[in-house]
Amino acid sequence: MAHISGGDRSQLLLLPDSVDDYVGPDNVVRFIDAFVDGLDLRAAGFGRVQAKSTGRPGYDPADLLKLYIYGYLNRVRSSRRLEVETHRNLEVIWLLRRLTPDFKTIADFRRDNRTAFRQVFREFVLLCRELDLFGRELIAVDGTRIKAVNSRERNFTKAKLAKAIAESDERLARYLKQLDEADKDGEDAPERGTVERLQEKIAALRKRRERLDDHGKALADSGADQISLTDPDARAMHSNSRVGVGYNVQIAVDTKHKLIAEQQVHNKVSDLGLLTETAKAARETLDVAQIDAVADRGYFKIEDIEACETAGIVPYVPKPQRGSAVAKGFFPKDQFRYDAEADIYTCPGGAALRHVHSRPVRGEIRVFDYANAAACKSCALKTRCTTAAYRKVARYENEAVLDRMAKRLAARPGVLDERRESVEHPFGSVKQWMGQGAFLMRRLENVRAEFSLTAIAYNLRRAISLVGIPALIAAVRL
Repeated sequence: MAHISGGDRSQLLLLPDSVDDYVGPDNVVRFIDAFVDGLDLRAAGFGRVQAKSTGRPGYDPADLLKLYIYGYLNRVRSSRRLEVETHRNLEVIWLLRRLTPDFKTIADFRRDNRTAFRQVFREFVLLCRELDLFGRELIAVDGTRIKAVNSRERNFTKAKLAKAIAESDERLARYLKQLDEADKDGEDAPERGTVERLQEKIAALRKRRERLDDHGKALADSGADQISLTDPDARAMHSNSRVGVGYNVQIAVDTKHKLIAEQQVHNKVSDLGLLTETAKAARETLDVAQIDAVADRGYFKIEDIEACETAGIVPYVPKPQRGSAVAKGFFPKDQFRYDAEADIYTCPGGAALRHVHSRPVRGEIRVFDYANAAACKSCALKTRCTTAAYRKVARYENEAVLDRMAKRLAARPGVLDERRESVEHPFGSVKQWMGQGAFLMRRLENVRAEFSLTAIAYNLRRAISLVGIPALIAAVRL
């Protein structure tokens, strides 16, 4: 018995196959086509929406946007690979109606319209909101670091520059000494080839020294704390992030279905100060007057937490155990109970600490110090409290916001587990399933465009799992 055999490739067909026959009704490209056709691309900020009456015709930005959404959804982010897909992929051939733009046209579209992709992301969030996929009660805020197109060797801080200059000077002095010894007459003089190699090394070191001096001047002129040569906007991240030089990606995830409600890319190394900005944008997009927001200890900053309450956000941020007392193993501040009515702290030994003086910190905010020097002298717990003459406890003038948040956390301890379960899902999907361990483009606005496309692809995949493609298409056509 023979195997099943295919048809003859040279066989002529009277009626050729229709491309539409290769794309089923539940294929994701049908939704991408309907979704993009329903967008107001001019309002979103895309250029060349209206074709010019003169000159060579260009590609419709809607077609190129469809190509990028499909590409990011299928882990194809390179413009060269997208060009290949337009020639061989039947889904892309259907989506673009046999258009085959070259890779430069595809790449230029993403670069020229980098600020418009964020609005496309928000339009899809609004569509998911209409489908009731957002709970709009609790969002989890977190950040991750994604590698930039810049190696560690091409990133310099002041300390790194100083170390590199010192090493270059030390090596240069060593080679010059060896060259001086080589110039001496005698039987022990090295061969001529050795002298030439030393001269080449010295010349190379002097050029490197000049480059390091130029980097130092550029760093001083910029006023920044570090400089990156390949991607000027990229920054060296903390060593524990294992990213090296990259960007800080912030997202707000609705805990109902783990959909991203807000996303933005920053080049700040720390998460401090980014909670209000991220949560407020998510609240506005979800169109609610108030929303709960949970974040990890990296966001604990009193000014940011206070700003959250003012912006209609109820924050849940655990307090980090830090400070000199914690580092030395002494009683942490949370073991000193504060009485708001009496304006005193009660220490673990039972003594009352009263306000002794105040001082300004970080601008106009004041800190009040509480102490009881007399009680500390005779306290049996002093060795567990301080090595100074007496223990001081500092309190911010607006620390009542932290007291309120501590009570909320005590009443709702499971909210921290909700944060972890919700926000780790998108980051894991982006880095593992979507394979985005690094950005392809340089400069902050460009990588923001990249991640907007990534967030669209993630939300689209989640929405397909939740309601299916027919329901999404129906929602677009309403």
